[in-house]
Amino acid sequence: MYAIVDIQGQQFKAEAGKRLFVHYLGDEKKEGENVEFSKVLLVDADGAITVGAPTVEGAKVIAEVKNPLVKGEHIIVFKKRRRKGYRRLNGHRQTFTEIVVKEVIA
Repeated sequence: MYAIVDIQGQQFKAEAGKRLFVHYLGDEKKEGENVEFSKVLLVDADGAITVGAPTVEGAKVIAEVKNPLVKGEHIIVFKKRRRKGYRRLNGHRQTFTEIVVKEVIA
């Protein structure tokens, strides 16, 4: 059984036991805490597919926070205009929250 769930504007395929790296959920989420996502867009229960309009009624995904603050890869942003002496170097590391899906309720 799996579900397609919307977590902070991104869609993820959630199955029991799967690790997901979602956008940072904020300071209020602590390690070991359970979180619940109710914006379930699709549920597949052993071949019986239920598509929501826009969400599936009564369906939710329960997950546990494993690491509340994970930093992603370092990304280099370099801008240059040729022959103008303009160069800008900037870096960025996105913050994520690591969660493990406990169960999908449909």
